[in-house]
Amino acid sequence: MKETILNYENLKEMLDSFLREPTMFWDNFYSDRERNIPFFANKPDENLVAYIKNNIIQTGRVLELGCGPGRNAIFLAEQGSKVDAVDISSESLQWGMERARDKQLEINFIEENIFNLEISESTYDFVYDSGCFHHIAPHRRMDYIELVMRALKSGGHFAITCFVQGGELGGAEISDWEVYRKKSLMGGLGFTEEKLRLIFNEFEEIEIRKMRDSLDSGNVFGNSSLWAALFRKK
Repeated sequence: MKETILNYENLKEMLDSFLREPTMFWDNFYSDRERNIPFFANKPDENLVAYIKNNIIQTGRVLELGCGPGRNAIFLAEQGSKVDAVDISSESLQWGMERARDKQLEINFIEENIFNLEISESTYDFVYDSGCFHHIAPHRRMDYIELVMRALKSGGHFAITCFVQGGELGGAEISDWEVYRKKSLMGGLGFTEEKLRLIFNEFEEIEIRKMRDSLDSGNVFGNSSLWAALFRKK
């Protein structure tokens, strides 16, 4: 029967319907490529570049969650990685595919909700998320962690960038319970270092720091209103 909660999946679907931005929202967001959005620039995250440059992570098989127009997927492919890049927005993926073609790079762009992905156990060396996690509602975090754990090989790395609580780019200063009282993620949840450490305590922590600010004219993206966190699967 419609709208009958019989199991945990039904409950999550109900909560999703109240809180998740619809696909149309993200298609509209990416439809105007000239908007003054800092991360629309086709350059990778400064922390990701540092991980590669300093040999902190290994290139190989990579999964990017919420890839947007592909700027980080493109960088990883240029380093020799085989990249599966996932996003719910066809508009962002089209942009990413155009960018990849311009550089003659092969990237497997996948249009899908990350929670509907079918991934074999221990497939990836590295899972990256730049700006997706802070749009994940609290009731989906366990699914998110399970997805990353399942995707990673033993010893594989996982990294995210996400809003600093109360940062200039966003980062709602509300509790997880308040999300449901307000029925809103308030444009994206903000996090503290302590909360990230608590949420991802099943992983080995490599580092949690703020991104380093980068000039608009530089060749990397960096903004100190975002956390850069790197973990390893134990």
